[in-house]
Amino acid sequence: MRSAFEAWAQRDGHIVRRREDKPDEYLVFETQRRWVIWQAALEHGKPPGGRKTAAQKEAAAAEKRAAEALQRPPAINSDEAAVRNQVLNEVLDAFSSLGGERGMDDILKVVQGLKKKQQEQAETPAAVKTPDRHNA
Repeated sequence: MRSAFEAWAQRDGHIVRRREDKPDEYLVFETQRRWVIWQAALEHGKPPGGRKTAAQKEAAAAEKRAAEALQRPPAINSDEAAVRNQVLNEVLDAFSSLGGERGMDDILKVVQGLKKKQQEQAETPAAVKTPDRHNA
């Protein structure tokens, strides 16, 4: 901790020579005063000297990027998005056709209906296709 303070103090033009009779104190009063302030700032969790170092700034930026990455949903391709939209529309249609507000019973009916519909689609031949709009 003291070496970090001395490096900072030297960059600001302070003399960091210590007293011979008291090696824990600095020879120049202003340097000693800043050392006491530095220690108090560290005790209270504030950055020494009132400013962040380049390493502290980079660490804060990296932490912010990591937090944003966690909050952002993962990117999906267009095929997955289409499937999700189709499923969502099917669920919404199923709930709107029920018209009731019975909670879990309605949810079970929707799930069972979607499973039944999925089984029917799997059983029908895949050769049946919708006509292409561009060729019509």
